[in-house]
Amino acid sequence: MKKHTIVALMQDQPGALNRAVSLFRRRGYNIASLAVGHSETPGISRMTLVVESDDVEQVVKQLYRLIDVVKVSDVTDDPTVDREMALTKVHTTSATRAEIATLADIFDAKVVDVSTNTMIIEMTGTPAKVDNFVEVMRPFGIKEMMRTGRIAMVRGTNTHRGAEYVESNGHVATGAVLN
Repeated sequence: MKKHTIVALMQDQPGALNRAVSLFRRRGYNIASLAVGHSETPGISRMTLVVESDDVEQVVKQLYRLIDVVKVSDVTDDPTVDREMALTKVHTTSATRAEIATLADIFDAKVVDVSTNTMIIEMTGTPAKVDNFVEVMRPFGIKEMMRTGRIAMVRGTNTHRGAEYVESNGHVATGAVLN
């Protein structure tokens, strides 16, 4: 199964996120990652969703028809900048603390908390880099971990383009482009 990265701009209204995610849930898509936050436009939120499926075209079309959704793009095959953040709490001893700090530095991660037997490390990077960092930390004993989920933005000067879809009358329509 292919992982698809979907980016949607939606009105910042109560229930908008639930309606959007419910479309994927009802069709049995596994949501591997979901990140939502404010966009550059007041009152508009940006959602990045990673779903595992061979085809998401139909659900993207239906997502576009939701009243709260302004714009939708499947950016899976577009050149994007992808990032994810992880907070990882690892077990430490006086003997391992320096080694963990050195490894964090190699990954451009930041130690954000130190106690007598744990460290919390903040790591931001591509999802693959975060995966690699987690695997390097596993031998020390991961006590807790929280990952934000992938966020993505299309590279270059273009904003992500609106999805094309066929309306019920047979006309091809495209989504709005926000500048």
